[in-house]
Amino acid sequence: MNRPLCFVLMPFGKKPNIAGTLIDFDEVYQKLIRPAIQEADLEPLRADEEMTGGIIHKPMFERLILCEYAIADLTTANANVFYELGIRHAVREWSTITIFAEGGGQLPFDVVSLRAIPYQLTPQGTPDNILSVRNIMARRLHDAQQATRDSPIYQLVEGFPEVSHTKTDVFRDRVEYSKLMKARLREARQQGLETLKNLACELQPIASCDSGVVIDLYLSYRAVKGWQEMIDMVSQMAPPLVNTVMVQEQLGFALNRLGKSEEAEEVLTELIRVRGASSETYGILGRVYKDRWEAVHDAGETFQAHGLLNQAIEAYLRGFEADWRDAYPGINAVTLMELKDPPDPRREQLLPVVAYAVERRMAGGIPDYWDHATRLELAVLGKQEQQATEAAHAALAVMRETWEAETTARNLRLIQEARDKRNETILWADKILTELERKAHDNPGSSVL
Repeated sequence: MNRPLCFVLMPFGKKPNIAGTLIDFDEVYQKLIRPAIQEADLEPLRADEEMTGGIIHKPMFERLILCEYAIADLTTANANVFYELGIRHAVREWSTITIFAEGGGQLPFDVVSLRAIPYQLTPQGTPDNILSVRNIMARRLHDAQQATRDSPIYQLVEGFPEVSHTKTDVFRDRVEYSKLMKARLREARQQGLETLKNLACELQPIASCDSGVVIDLYLSYRAVKGWQEMIDMVSQMAPPLVNTVMVQEQLGFALNRLGKSEEAEEVLTELIRVRGASSETYGILGRVYKDRWEAVHDAGETFQAHGLLNQAIEAYLRGFEADWRDAYPGINAVTLMELKDPPDPRREQLLPVVAYAVERRMAGGIPDYWDHATRLELAVLGKQEQQATEAAHAALAVMRETWEAETTARNLRLIQEARDKRNETILWADKILTELERKAHDNPGSSVL
């Protein structure tokens, strides 16, 4: 009896991931994917290299459309695999499973809502922990035979593919409504938390709102320090939106700011486990550990503080190593290294790398507050008065939310306190610190620096 076919979309041969690890995808197929398909009583069919000049031939389209089941390996964000996955999701309402190798960064934004199965790699780039992951894949393939909808197109676009003209007209109206609501949210942010809460009542039920408006409200609460409102809002969102990396990261951020450190850590570590490492997730996790360190440090618990400081440094380092282009976790790592007694010697190696990262970022677009704030901290760490003053001017000129200045001021105060203990006081840095602390309790405006 012929078994149903399961088409496999994945890279071929050995390819590097974002971390530089060379992955043997042929081994992944032979030792992990193929046996899982056979365990699910399906027949594996791997996409061969039939494309010439970037053109997918007729047999490839037939396989994508007609195979009852499919597995797509999203590791390395291979362009061909993503194109094929898009075709598959457009024509098949269910029966497509996605997987990815851990340790190569998070999945791209457009696929973060998928229930992708992570698998582990050995240092040699071959599959690890094979039996456990293979069993999970086989169970998911069995579940797919129950016709459970997994295509985000069919999940999110009602009536697809038979979309009526009426639906198109409603879509146009919603676009105009979203523009109007975003403008109102912008005004509400300036008026404070209560105004935002009143506007949020108009958006109920949140799960039915346009995703862009929902995220705008979510981040508007962050701007006015509505941490509990952010947390409450997550339970009201549509599941695909809740499962995005950004929403989960900001949930962890809000929980931590509300003093729920353990819950924040749980959200962020689970996100890293499921979605992979990223500079942003590790950066927020580093902040969780840093806040714990500050609490015990201020309480005089020196022994525990030492361990928590190391934990925060390592989290920030992992974030910087996940994406060297993001200077945020890098500057936090070197700042905390400065606070150790004696200072961590690794900071001397990292400082020029972080400086290069922020300069390249600023050269590639319009610098924001955090770019200038990173320059400021680097200049203070390097004891460069003129550069620090110029960076402070630039940062305050583009400050959007008062908590941004609050965060930078806190970092500079920690540096000053550590240097005071070592008799390395820098008087000019106090002037910058005072102005940042004033702005942290004020609205964005002109600086007196």
